[in-house]
Amino acid sequence: MLVDINALHPAESPRLAGCSEEFVRSLASSGAQLPPVVVHRATMKVVDGTHRVKAAVLRGCRSVEVEYVDGPAEDVFCLSVSLNLPTLSTADREAAARRLLRSHPQWSDRAIAASTGLAAKSVGVLRRAVGGQAAVRVGRDGKVRPVNSAAGRRLAGQLITERPDASLRDIARVAGVSPGTVRDVRRRMDAGLDPVPERMRVAERTSVPAPRTGVRTPGETLPILRRDPSLRFTEHGRMALRWLEGHAVSPGEWGAMVAGMPSHCRELVADMARGCAEAWGEMADALEQENRRTAV
Repeated sequence: MLVDINALHPAESPRLAGCSEEFVRSLASSGAQLPPVVVHRATMKVVDGTHRVKAAVLRGCRSVEVEYVDGPAEDVFCLSVSLNLPTLSTADREAAARRLLRSHPQWSDRAIAASTGLAAKSVGVLRRAVGGQAAVRVGRDGKVRPVNSAAGRRLAGQLITERPDASLRDIARVAGVSPGTVRDVRRRMDAGLDPVPERMRVAERTSVPAPRTGVRTPGETLPILRRDPSLRFTEHGRMALRWLEGHAVSPGEWGAMVAGMPSHCRELVADMARGCAEAWGEMADALEQENRRTAV
């Protein structure tokens, strides 16, 4: 189907370096027929084919051949990653996985790995770094499974007590656990044990971390940001790096400075430090809000 180029909207590229103008020019000058562009019907965003659209513009075309895809708007980025996997670098894939862990924390490691071309173990490592945790996980098969089934086990134990004649499958369906879990709960209750094993109770107590427990120190984060070409080669990116490098303070680093601060400067420095902290906090909130807004 031919669609007016002006009706199309760019989606966020899964490539850290963005669109390659050199590749666009080579496509435009090749004279070859360009394959259809994949477009999300509801938003008219280009899921796959940004280079082809720009090449068509250079050729003077007013329309391009389009193939539509449907689905939730929040899954457009994931689809774009999947369709471009063969051309994505490892850094691109890891960045995509980090974004999906933030926007889709309920997806299992295997589901995100399948979408980004990474190993499930690598996604697990990234999840611990970015804090992409959710109470349940949605697997590649579409089934919803709890990260920690302690609550489901307790409900299963309650149902076993209230409905001793109910089948394992009936209880499993209501409690949101597997029949095998219900069988284990019944066995433990018959033995006079807690339906929830000790290891699960420990995990339950520690599975609700503070929101920022996984944040890296500046010494870990700055090298990653310095290697990112989308920061190094853009004006705002370089400005952000200068700010971060000039103001990065790790926890505890300021102890000696406080001890050695002249008494007549303490209040002024404290006021400025607090003001800077508030400004950084506002910027952090704005960045996270913008990230949620564009996470499609």
